[in-house]
Amino acid sequence: MAPSAHPYLWPHGEAASLPESFDYNGTARVTKEFLARTDTSALLVLVDGIIRHESYFLTGGPDVQWLSMSVSKSFISALVGIAVDEGHITGIDEPISSYVPVRPGSAYDGVSIKNVLQMSSGARWNEDYNDPASDIYQLTAATAGIGGTLDDVVARMVRESAPGTVCRYNSGETQVLGALLARATGRPVTDYMREKLCEPLGMTSTGYWLVDPAGTELAFGGLNLTARDFARLGELYRNGGVWQGRQIVPAQWVRDSITVTAPHLQPGPSRSAPSFVGPSTRTVGTGVDSVISVARCRYRGSTIRVRVSISRTMAAWDSAESLL
Repeated sequence: MAPSAHPYLWPHGEAASLPESFDYNGTARVTKEFLARTDTSALLVLVDGIIRHESYFLTGGPDVQWLSMSVSKSFISALVGIAVDEGHITGIDEPISSYVPVRPGSAYDGVSIKNVLQMSSGARWNEDYNDPASDIYQLTAATAGIGGTLDDVVARMVRESAPGTVCRYNSGETQVLGALLARATGRPVTDYMREKLCEPLGMTSTGYWLVDPAGTELAFGGLNLTARDFARLGELYRNGGVWQGRQIVPAQWVRDSITVTAPHLQPGPSRSAPSFVGPSTRTVGTGVDSVISVARCRYRGSTIRVRVSISRTMAAWDSAESLL
């Protein structure tokens, strides 16, 4: 994805230094040691749309693209909202199988787009990154053409519970939403995102999606952007979908994206990927992996924080909650 024809450069404000230490479960942690232990490569903090802190380590730098992992889920959600607003998708109460070919009786057959967006499709799913037999391993293997394409994997997934009753962190949900975007708009996700997000948000660097052998984007985690360009989605959502006075994502879509509307969607930590929704803190995507980089974009009030690192353990993510 080419940079925007009208790039927006983040303004810089008074530099803010990181605290020497932070508290985690009643124990003081040294910030510098934490950043080294988690192999942090980029840490960017904006307040009111102004860069107040920016640090790069290891091979990081302002022009280095990093693999998002699950931060890409929030970009896909935003694009679905835009597609609905533009009329490509009639409504999120429609069955996703009206757009995406799936096997009859499989996990996504007849399930509403809304339930998929809320990770409540009822699909059987194992998101254990350390289990070679897990569903996430099968989905990731499909990027190399092992076991079929990404579309093949989601088309044959199995239903385990009634839709709209169980919320389970499921990367397959986002992958089928990527298929929805491609089918509904008649365009690759890459092309649609380039026009609807990269261009209007003034992205300054080239962006990339990982794809499978069929050219299908790894919608659940394959987006590559710089830390500064990741921050644009956080700033967009902080301002209710408005960027530089222009409504990019519908305001109601933004509100619905961060609002708990049913008991089974109540917030809480997931051990497969930490994600929290609350009145003061929003997580715009989250990812965790044992060997490759992940990006995290969060906002609290007027502050946007982007962190890129190699998080080797869940404990590293837990302690990151206290610092970030």
